[in-house]
Amino acid sequence: RAPRTDTRMATAGAARYSAMAMRTATASAIPRVATRGFATEKQIAMRIVSTNNLKKITSSMKMVSSAKMQADLKRLEAVAPFNEFAKTLCGPATPCDDLDVSDWPKKNLIVAVSSDKGLCGGVNSFISRNIKKIKSSLESDGKELSVIVWGEKGRSQLRRVCGDNILSANTDAAYPASFASVGCVASEVAEYAPEYDGVHIIFNKFESAIAYTTSVQSLISLNGEGDAEPMMSYEFEPDTKSEILQDLGEFMIASQLYYSVLEGAASEQSSRTQAMENASKNAGELVEALTLQYNKARQSRITTELIEIISGASALEE
Repeated sequence: RAPRTDTRMATAGAARYSAMAMRTATASAIPRVATRGFATEKQIAMRIVSTNNLKKITSSMKMVSSAKMQADLKRLEAVAPFNEFAKTLCGPATPCDDLDVSDWPKKNLIVAVSSDKGLCGGVNSFISRNIKKIKSSLESDGKELSVIVWGEKGRSQLRRVCGDNILSANTDAAYPASFASVGCVASEVAEYAPEYDGVHIIFNKFESAIAYTTSVQSLISLNGEGDAEPMMSYEFEPDTKSEILQDLGEFMIASQLYYSVLEGAASEQSSRTQAMENASKNAGELVEALTLQYNKARQSRITTELIEIISGASALEE
């Protein structure tokens, strides 16, 4: 005869197992509500340390950008005399706010000068925004537009704005830009130029340490015959004007493009200096707010502990 105790133990075990399974199923069926508590002192202290480290980084980047801007300005000053002939032939650059594209020809080629790195304010955004505006105006007039890009940030932004119009993109150029590296892009522009009626360069023109202007420099064509022949008031020796004009046109494109790249580099560093200064200022304000929050949390904890000690002492006396 089997003992009754084994049967009762097995029955009780099965009942407990079923009850546990039901509790588990019920608990899993109840939705959990996410709760958010207040930050602890340790969490606030960690945020203060990380924000201070970020402030040190932005302050260092500000000083580096300021030094680079001074070097870019010296290079720009040294190059300016070699670009005077191009300014004389093409005229001054036109700010994008005053730009009127209604007199532009049928087919246009734009060289967009941007930067390879970010953290420099709206330097690259202004370039892509104005190209988008120019593209819209030209298409409404039934005109065509193609783009050659200098700089990674310009390429990444313009491929969303006018990806189908981009002929080529030149990125990861050595800093500071040399005439040889810019000359490679200028040679590419010179190859495409005969296929277009107008060539334009859009860049950020350096104004001061805190200001720059997005401008467009239109290049004149040195190809033409009869009444359209350029530089009629000049005499050429030896008498191979067509060859001289072709060489001069290529050098004009390279010179103006190199000057525009240096202008853009100085504008980039000035904008990055201001951006890092603002970031350092914001980090300092955040540290002050976090320090105040930390002191409040610490004072609240100390007050709570004192109340507990006094309450315990009062309970012992009673």
